[in-house]
Amino acid sequence: MKYIAAAILSVCALALPGFAQDAYVPGPHTSYFRHVVVIFQENRTPDNLFYALCKTQTCNTTPNDSEYNIQTEGWAKLKSGPINPGPVALNNTYDLSHAHAAFNEMCDVDPKTGECKMDGAINIPCGPDKGTTCPSNPQYKYVDNSKGTIQPYLDMAVQYGWANYMFQTNQGPSFPAHQFIFGGTSAASAADDAIGTFAAENMSNTGIGGTAATAGCIAPIDTTVQLVNSAGVEDPGQKIYPCFEHKTIPDILPPDNSVSWRYYTPSEGSIWTAPDAIEHICKSSGYSGTCEGKEFTDHVDLKPADVLTDIGNCQLRNLSWVIPSGPNSDHAKGNDGGGPSWVASIVNAIGNSHCENGAGYWKDTAIIITWDDWGGWYDHVPPKFLLYPQGGYQLGFRVPLLFISAYTPAHYINNYQHDFGSILRFIEGNFGIKQGVLGFADKRADNHFGAFFDESKPPRLFQTIAAPLSASFFINDTRPATDPDDDRN
Repeated sequence: MKYIAAAILSVCALALPGFAQDAYVPGPHTSYFRHVVVIFQENRTPDNLFYALCKTQTCNTTPNDSEYNIQTEGWAKLKSGPINPGPVALNNTYDLSHAHAAFNEMCDVDPKTGECKMDGAINIPCGPDKGTTCPSNPQYKYVDNSKGTIQPYLDMAVQYGWANYMFQTNQGPSFPAHQFIFGGTSAASAADDAIGTFAAENMSNTGIGGTAATAGCIAPIDTTVQLVNSAGVEDPGQKIYPCFEHKTIPDILPPDNSVSWRYYTPSEGSIWTAPDAIEHICKSSGYSGTCEGKEFTDHVDLKPADVLTDIGNCQLRNLSWVIPSGPNSDHAKGNDGGGPSWVASIVNAIGNSHCENGAGYWKDTAIIITWDDWGGWYDHVPPKFLLYPQGGYQLGFRVPLLFISAYTPAHYINNYQHDFGSILRFIEGNFGIKQGVLGFADKRADNHFGAFFDESKPPRLFQTIAAPLSASFFINDTRPATDPDDDRN
């Protein structure tokens, strides 16, 4: 009966009208970047991915404005006391659960204070690759940079802007995270967002029509997504078909088409392709079908490397979301270590471009690099929960964030709190849209992204980020553009 109810809900969603462009509400410009590129990588915390930064930079768990908030020793371990972390390859052979239940385990909320004690990561399940086993304390590892694997990330952090307090908005895995980065909520509607009811997990189904990674308005009929209520509780009886209807960032762009957009992603119908779960964008042909809406076909590119081609052809859109393919994802057990080079290739392509009558994109582009969730890895900074009713599922754990532009000082460290809503709020202000007009995470976020740049200063000259693989490798890569992972948790 639950699946039948889910199907009925999906039919209701299909009948809802699309949103008119009068959703646009003008606001004052807070910056003047002609292009904003959001690069969304996978499943890391600052303590895990940027531990090696502390080899050359000053790290402190109570940082000042020139210190990175990364913990290098004495990581918390349930009951047994602190432990010191050990190294693990970026392309390691196991994955950790990053479901909402895993968030609850690692948070280990103190009933007296209502705050996370951050000592429960040891209880997060570990799934090893076939023929391998999980190491001891698999959650308490940092990425090994002895061979320079992640050096491009470290160089970008030092050369540009770093956020000490960037949190994922949701307390769970990729599907809700990607909904938040695209539309400011993982709720099925604006009404659900208002009462704090969100899609909390990745997909599940009975196995009749497809895999659990198939998502959105073209998922098989038996596909559901678990809901979480305003108290942060998941009722097993509360599952719906994953096809939503509410405004997203593209819906509030200026109606004169002065702001173009593109969403680069490996496949249609995946948990990482946020537009496929928005009915008025997808306009599904039906269960297990395809997205046939003009907004989807015009703006969703199913080959991530096309972002490099578009930059080279002087066709970079004003607003871009970039999702990696599997080998170039940082997702545990699902990558080949190409992520740092992949990201560096996009930054280098923009920095070295000669488009716009030879001026290049560098002087008018903001590049935001962040990670969609914590991936089950330990991090020492507890999130600050939002007020009721959103606090039951917001905020999640810290994820890294880099802000790169010609107007960002070298070695800039930002100590304001941010989340995915902060990125959407910055996009709104940048393109002359009233900030917070979506009414979702963009409205709930603080407005402190302006501290990452100062456009009154002369633009900095671009310096190429050294990386093992160049843009030509990714453009000419003949491997299929697989999803960031075959995630099930």
